[in-house]
Amino acid sequence: MADRRGPRRRSAQTPAQRARRGDPARDAAYEVMRAVADGGYANLVLPKVLRAARLHGRDAGFATELTYGTLRMQGLYDAIIDASFDRPGRAIDPAVRDIVRLGAHQLLAMRVPDHAAVSATVALARQHVGQGAGGFVNAVLRRVSERTRPQWLEQVAGSIADPVERLAVEHSHPAWVVRALRAALLGHGASDSATVEADLATLLEAHNTPALPTLVARPGLGAEDELTASGGEPNDTAPTAWTMPGGDPGELAAVREGRAAVQDAGSQLLALALAAADVQGSGGTSDPTNGASEQWLDVCAGPGGKAGLLAALAAQRGARLRANEVQPHRADLVRNTLRAIRHIHPESVHVTVDDGREIGESDPGRYDRVLVDAPCTGLGALRRRPEARWRRTPKDLAELGPLQRELLASAIEATRPGGVVLYSTCSPHLAETEFVLKDVLKAFPSVTAQDVRPLLVDRAGQVLPDTGPGPFAQLWPHRHGTDGMFVALLQVAPDRPQHPAPTAAQ
Repeated sequence: MADRRGPRRRSAQTPAQRARRGDPARDAAYEVMRAVADGGYANLVLPKVLRAARLHGRDAGFATELTYGTLRMQGLYDAIIDASFDRPGRAIDPAVRDIVRLGAHQLLAMRVPDHAAVSATVALARQHVGQGAGGFVNAVLRRVSERTRPQWLEQVAGSIADPVERLAVEHSHPAWVVRALRAALLGHGASDSATVEADLATLLEAHNTPALPTLVARPGLGAEDELTASGGEPNDTAPTAWTMPGGDPGELAAVREGRAAVQDAGSQLLALALAAADVQGSGGTSDPTNGASEQWLDVCAGPGGKAGLLAALAAQRGARLRANEVQPHRADLVRNTLRAIRHIHPESVHVTVDDGREIGESDPGRYDRVLVDAPCTGLGALRRRPEARWRRTPKDLAELGPLQRELLASAIEATRPGGVVLYSTCSPHLAETEFVLKDVLKAFPSVTAQDVRPLLVDRAGQVLPDTGPGPFAQLWPHRHGTDGMFVALLQVAPDRPQHPAPTAAQ
C-alpha cells in the first residue's frame, strides 16, 4: 500500500495533557480486537459492537477500517512495534499489544494526525488497562511516528534475503501461508516461474484491500428492487450478486427477512454451477432447467449461505433440497437464513442434523445434485476474514484433509447414477483441493471429473476467464474480485449399479 502521509507531525502534548478516555469508535475497535483474540470472528462481532455503541456513518466507518486494517496488517505492525521497543526481550501484554497495533495503524495507514492518533490511543490504554500502560503506549507510538511506512518497511523487511519471508513481513501474512499460496498459483496454472513472484505480491496485496459488501438476491423472492433502492448495484461477476456501497447490510429488510444475504460472488457462482450442471441417467434429466422431482443435498450447509441460494433455485424448478449440518446450533443458523424460502415454498427445503460422513451409508444413491462445501483453512477468504491468517497453522491441513476426503466420498455414495457432486473449498491450497480430488477419484473409478469452467458464467452470460486449465476451476481475489474459491464437478456414471432405496425403518 502506498504511503499517502506527508511529513511526520510530532505530538506537542505531554501525557498528562491527553484525554483519559478513548472515543466510542476506537473503543469499538478495541472491543472487537479482544473478542477476536478470544476466538471470535470480526465479521460477526463488529456489527453487534457497532449496534450496541450506536455508531453510524463516519464513526462506524472509522471503527470498521481501524478494526479490519489492524487485523490485516498486525504482522507488519508487530515487527515495527518490536523494533520500536527498547526491551525487545520483554513480552508485551496481549491487550496492550492490541492497543499499540491500533495506534500503529492510525499512524501508518489512516488519515489521522499523529497527535490525535497518539493521544487517543494512550487514552484507550489508560481506560482499559491502566496508567502505566498509557505511558508505555505513548513511548512506543512516538517511536513509530518517527518514520513513514516506506521507511519502516525498509527497516524491518529490506534486509531479509528470502523473498517469501520478505513478502510475509511486507504484506503481513505468515510465511507458511505465503509459501502455500505461491505453490497454489503454480499448481493451479495461474502463474508460471516467470510470473509467480509478481502474481504472488499482487495476490497478497488483494488480501489486504478492503472489499465492498457483496450480497446475493435469492431468485424468486423479490429482493432486487429493494437492493437497488438501497444504493446497491448489480455485480458483474455473478448473475445473482449485488455490490453495496457500505453500511450494515443487516439493516436491510431483504436481509433481515432472508430474501437476500451477504455472500461473496464466488460462492454464488459455485451454487449456480451445481444447479446448471447436466444430470443424466435413470430418474433424471439432461436438461438442467427442468429439475422437477429432483433431490438436492447440501452435505455441510452451515451457516446457510450456499443453501439459501440452492433452495431458491430448487424452489423455482420444483426440486427439493436437503440442507444438512452436523452441529445443531449451526443447523439453527441454516433454518434462520432459509426462513423466507421455507415460508413461501415450505416443501422445497428441509434442514437435517447429521454427520455428513455418514449420509452416503444412511441414504445411498438418492440425490441428483450434491454440494460438498468442505470445511477448510479459509485461505481464500483472507480479505474478508483477516484473523484467519493468524489462527491457521500447517497442522490444520493434517486434521482437515481426512475430513474433506470422507465428506466427498460420502457425497459420492449418496449420489444416484448419472448425478453430480460439486466439491468446493474457500482455499486454493493444493492439499485441500487437487490432492483431495486425486485421492477420492482413485477410490471411485465410476466417477469422472467434468469440466466445471463453462458453468462459471458472469452476469453478461460470459464464461469467467483465467480459472485454470481444467477440469477444475480456481477463482482468485486479484483476478476475479472474489474469494479464492476452488470448484470441482464430479459425475457418477449412469451405469453404476443403483443402491437399494432405504426403507422407512432405515
